[in-house]
Formats: sequence, structure tokens, C-alpha cells
Amino acid sequence: MSISLTILGCHSATPRTFAHPTSQYLEINNRRFLIDCGEGTQVQLRKYKIKFSTIGHIFISHLHGDHFFGLIGLISTFGLLNRKNDLHIYAPTGLKEIIMLQLKTSNSWPQFDIIFHELNSPNKELIFEDDKMEVFTIPLEHRVYTNGFLFKEKVGERKLNMNAIKKYSEIEICDYQNLKDGKDFVKANGHVITNEQLTFNPNKPLSYAFCSDTVYKPEITSIIKNVDLLYHESTFLKDRQETAVRTKHSTAEEAAKIAEEARVGQLILGHYSSRYEDLNLFKEEAETVFDNVTLAKEGKTIKIDSKVPDKLIIAHQN
Repeated sequence: MSISLTILGCHSATPRTFAHPTSQYLEINNRRFLIDCGEGTQVQLRKYKIKFSTIGHIFISHLHGDHFFGLIGLISTFGLLNRKNDLHIYAPTGLKEIIMLQLKTSNSWPQFDIIFHELNSPNKELIFEDDKMEVFTIPLEHRVYTNGFLFKEKVGERKLNMNAIKKYSEIEICDYQNLKDGKDFVKANGHVITNEQLTFNPNKPLSYAFCSDTVYKPEITSIIKNVDLLYHESTFLKDRQETAVRTKHSTAEEAAKIAEEARVGQLILGHYSSRYEDLNLFKEEAETVFDNVTLAKEGKTIKIDSKVPDKLIIAHQN
């Protein structure tokens, strides 16, 4: 089990020639998700060689343009590529109406189903689940209704201790799944061999929290407690604290406070204001509060392996 997060865009709304608005591509436990879809996301997907066909679930944090203006273009391209698989979109109420109107006015109805999961609850809720993963909303506070997203692996199967199993001739291959499921083995004479004697603990399930645009909100720390990787917006430095409060954004220092209180493994900063030229200042400010800080950057891939969850691997794509 592992996490691989590719940053497609990480700047705030004002366009710059070298910066792209928010979008991320997450691979976790062989599941692939697109998180936010700012303008030009499909170009970034091409640039970093991410296959469009792997995207089946898209999560949109809120309806400010720098977080979803790339969506209609991506959907249109899916149609040009003759996509057939369903596309699931998890987003605030209102996005469905926007996308359907765009498709109608351009007369470009796709040949696949778009399934909208409309979000409007002010509370944490489970919005996606399968046999390996759960995704929850993280209620945030911004100028419009906004959610972050918590991606959590489920606890996996236990690992067989083959050296121990070979000591018991009664244990056959057909018993292995029961052992993986945590069940004890009962011999014909009624003697119980405990599961702990025959298996190892499963790998630690990993988790990733994406906290999009939000004012400093300590209440979310109970939701994201002990996550392995946290992305938290840091639009401003503390020199513009008043602007952050007025626009309902966070500073790098405040993002670090959230990471520290939630005891997360690693913190990623992003959504930088165009007012700042030196992004290292964000890292320096956050590190006065929390040690494990990295800066989001287009093309950066951040990886964590469940075997060494405390080790962060960072790769840069060109």
C-alpha cells in the first residue's frame, strides 16, 4: 500500500505564465482520483504523462473558478477519446447545473454517463467507499461552501507467517483466507491455534487529507488526526494576516499549526498568492511551528510507502 500524489497546479486564482491553479492526481492503494480541476488541468495531465483513462472519480472542493474551470474541457476531451466508462464527480450543489448547461450549449454530449454526487452538508460525511478505500468530506470555511477531502485506506488483510504455518500439517491452502481475515485455526481435536501465532499484522493503512481554501479552522484537526500526509492551503504569509482573515484564507503559519495539532506525518503547502515571488518564505514560516514541511510545485510527485510511512519520497518531473 502506498500514496503517490502528483501536483498539477498549486497557485491561487490570479494567472501567471509559470503557475497553474489547483489540481492534484492521487494514487492510493491502486485507486486513482483527481482532486480539483483548475483551468488547464488536462494540459498538465498530458505534460506529466498521466493517462486520462485512469480517472474515474473527480473531487471538487468548491465553486470558485480556479478549482473547477478545467472540468468542462477535460470532460469534452474524454468524449473525443471515446470514453465509455462512467465518470463520478463529487462537488457542491450547483456544479451539475453548470456542466450540463455547458454541454447543452456546445451540443457536445458525451457517450459516457456523468454521475454527480452533490455535496451540501456542513458536517463530515462518507462520500465514497469500496473494499479498500473510504473518502470523507472535511468541512471548511471559505467565502462559499467548501470541503476538503480525507482519503483513507481500510485495514488490509493479515500477512501469512509461512514458517509458523508449515509446523502444522492440518493447515491447508483452503484455510489461508480465513487466517488472512483474522480467524484462529481450530484443530480436529478442538485445540485452538491463535491467529497471532500464524500471521503478521497488516501494513499500516495510509491516509491523505486535502484541505482546500479555508480560513484557519482548528476544528478540523479531530477529522485529520494522525494522517500521513496533509495538504493545507497557505495563500498568505503572516505579514498579510488581515487579508487572510478578510478573504477567508490561511497563512503558512496557520497551516503549520493545523499540522502540529493534528500530529500529521508530513505537511504540504500550496495555493500561493501571486503577491509573493520567493516561495521558500512559506516553508520557512511554517517550519517555525512544524518540522516536516514541503512546498507544492507543479510536477512534483510525493510518495509514501506503508512499509516506511514516515519516509517521504519527492520526485520532480520535467
